Amino acid sequence: MANKSRYEELKQKIHFHNHRYHVMDSPIISDAEFDKLLNELKRIEAEHPDWITADSPTRRAGAKPADRFDKVRHPAPILSLANAFGADDARAWLERVSKIDDRVEKAKFVVEPKIDGLSVVLHYRDGVFMQGATRGDGEVGEDITQNLRTIRAIPLRIPVASQKSKVGGRPVTFDLRPPKYLVIRGEAFMPVKEFEELNRKLEEAGEKTYQNPRNTAAGSLRQLDPELTASRPLTILVYQIVHSEGGKVPASQWEILEYLKALGFPVTDIAKRFDDFEKAIAYTESWEKKRDDLSYETDGMVIKIDDLTLAAELGFVGKDPRGAIAFKFPAREVTTTLNDIGVAVGRTGVLTPYAVLEAVEIGGVIVERATLHNFDYIAEKDIRVGDRVLVKRAGEVIPYVIGPVVDARKGKEKKYKPPTKCPACGQDVEHFEGEVAWYCVNAACPAQLVRNIEHFVSRGAMDIEGLGSELVKILIDSDLVKDVADIFKLTKEDLAIINEELTRRRRAKNPPKNPVKVTKRKEPEKRPEKLLIAISASKNKPLPKLIIGLGIRGVGEVMASDLSEKFTDLDSLANAKFDALMEIEGVGPSIAESVVDWFSRPFNKQVLRKLKTAGVWPKGEKKSARKEGALTGLTFVVTGTLPTLSRDGVKEFIESNGGKVTDSVSKNTGYLVLGENPGSKFEKAKSLGVKIIDENELRKIAK
Repeated sequence: MANKSRYEELKQKIHFHNHRYHVMDSPIISDAEFDKLLNELKRIEAEHPDWITADSPTRRAGAKPADRFDKVRHPAPILSLANAFGADDARAWLERVSKIDDRVEKAKFVVEPKIDGLSVVLHYRDGVFMQGATRGDGEVGEDITQNLRTIRAIPLRIPVASQKSKVGGRPVTFDLRPPKYLVIRGEAFMPVKEFEELNRKLEEAGEKTYQNPRNTAAGSLRQLDPELTASRPLTILVYQIVHSEGGKVPASQWEILEYLKALGFPVTDIAKRFDDFEKAIAYTESWEKKRDDLSYETDGMVIKIDDLTLAAELGFVGKDPRGAIAFKFPAREVTTTLNDIGVAVGRTGVLTPYAVLEAVEIGGVIVERATLHNFDYIAEKDIRVGDRVLVKRAGEVIPYVIGPVVDARKGKEKKYKPPTKCPACGQDVEHFEGEVAWYCVNAACPAQLVRNIEHFVSRGAMDIEGLGSELVKILIDSDLVKDVADIFKLTKEDLAIINEELTRRRRAKNPPKNPVKVTKRKEPEKRPEKLLIAISASKNKPLPKLIIGLGIRGVGEVMASDLSEKFTDLDSLANAKFDALMEIEGVGPSIAESVVDWFSRPFNKQVLRKLKTAGVWPKGEKKSARKEGALTGLTFVVTGTLPTLSRDGVKEFIESNGGKVTDSVSKNTGYLVLGENPGSKFEKAKSLGVKIIDENELRKIAK
């Protein structure tokens, strides 16, 4: 049977660890240890319900939903601030208030972030959180006490802080004992990363996603079920003492922040105090470009007169206090009309929709185009042509449509259907089950031709040295190459012509600095000859390299090798049936379908005929039985760049130790070998619970 002292000890410990975890981001016990303490507290409260107090950590989980929100009258007005749009506006504010009181000229200023969240008011009596409310109309707010209890960054009891003698490494100049009655203002918000993760989970569950962190936070707090609020990753930063009784609090804004931090409240760590107003402006402006570094969304900074007595004596303009100004950054979210939806064809054949917008300024830039991500996104968000849409531009990121403003619809908006034909070449497009993307798989598509040929001649495929991007573009512009097979028809005369064109373009791009003394540049006369040798040599490349060069969707180096083991030339691979492809380890329905589809296309069949005529028709070899070793029976997928092993090297290393390498991640994958700059395989491996290792761990397993 537990005693009362153990109960109080548990509450104190749990409050301490909650503060370390949710406020300081520095836990000192594991989640399991924390759960053990909390479960013990729950057992005691089940045995002694009369011991439960308002500051119990178990009260955070929420209570029975209220029938409605009660109204709370604030002890002092909860005001908004006037806005300054740029440095000149801020200087004009300073000039105005300086005329009212010349003490402003010698004042200090505190700069804090203007968090884009929900303003809340917290009431404490005898150090215990008793009530919480929204800002409401500034005079009266809504009682959301039970919902606020679920935010773990809010202390349910203010810890005894009078033992502390320093804040920020220096002695404090104020009393750290909390007043008998203390009312604090803060901003509740949802961190950006947690918001994105919440939306990802909702999307996976097929549920409606949210548009932005601010609305999500506000909606989570201003609803009737505290259990739902508790499931949302909300937190808070506090910055103002609205009212106090029975104790002394600091008289400067800077000391208020230090005081609140010392009492155990979460406070911003980027606030700064300045003696010079111009330095305050410079610091404020520096955060416009750095705001994405913050964990929360902010639409500006707040410049406050540090002397709170002076700030109060300056009075108000309407409902705006004169003692502070909100320095607003250029808006990054605006609404405008979606005039149309266009489709761009990427170099790999992926069709990507984009929004054609009524021109609008976002963050100082005129925007007329924005991304719509993919066709599923349009359908899920129910984005229609003619909609009023919310558009966001963050930093240098391409603007994107967040979603429609449904309440603005007039009934004339039109639902969008994905295209059935490629807008670049008019061929049918493909959509493979289980994938978001739609593809144009026509190898002759003008939008893809340059990229297809660059891929074909790359080191990982046919490795035709000297045939770089510039020459490829000239070959296409000159109509000498209309598909990859045309490369093998090029003559020395053809290559001499494109070499001259390359020289002309380079000279036009970089003209001589002294046109009077033009000296004839020595051009590499042997380039055409070397290119012919490289093209001829590429005919002897093994079958897997040619398969890679064809650019079949989903077929990479490992899969090409596996296909060449099963099918000894392109004739047999072209005639392969879906079921036969599915028998190969690592081949799933999507890859099998893409292989069959590629070889069924008339244009691709023509390319194959031309390759065969040109003598580019290597034979595959049956691979010898895999060696036995420490990795026997294990399947690996590699993504990213490894420290010491190349892609060929890591494949050889794994296979020499008995392992198997495949291109795609599946539930049968044993390990994902992770290097720098990984691709989508990394995310898929995490979602499937595949064990992720680095090169060092791979070597250890192979010993």
